[in-house]
Amino acid sequence: MQQSRTRINRNIRAKEVRVIDPDGEQLGIMPVPKALDIAASLSLDLVEVSPQAKPPVCKIMDYGRFKYELTKKQQEARKKQTVVQLKEVKVRPKTGDHDLETKLKNIRKFIEKRNKVKVTVMFRGREITMSDRGRSVLESIITEVEDVAVVESTPKFEGRTMMMILVPKA
Repeated sequence: MQQSRTRINRNIRAKEVRVIDPDGEQLGIMPVPKALDIAASLSLDLVEVSPQAKPPVCKIMDYGRFKYELTKKQQEARKKQTVVQLKEVKVRPKTGDHDLETKLKNIRKFIEKRNKVKVTVMFRGREITMSDRGRSVLESIITEVEDVAVVESTPKFEGRTMMMILVPKA
């Protein structure tokens, strides 16, 4: 966190600092005690905003308000970011047409919410010999949702399952 590393007032270690007043005007390079006196006369804090600069840059401001605005910016950034989840829909090679339609509705719902969808065909027992039927189920799903989704990962076998990943169109 940035605010834990920010030095203020007496914690500033440099001998001289470049000082900026609350209005953004440069007051010049001066010793830290003099800058602290100016900040105290304005009832504000001296905050080190750029410690790497030569000499370090300090601004006279209300540190409490600065921290408050910083946390507000971080909250706003968090609010705007989207988390893409991977939803999974499982089918079998013998899944009926009506059940497949229901699964397609779910896939469309997930895609509309901007989530990725992992479609898995599970084979049990001797169904493993029906791998062509499983592939045709996945191909039919692709053709049904091609208006809203694209294939990120093509159908492939992993053990007793065949899977593919669909993502929303950009």
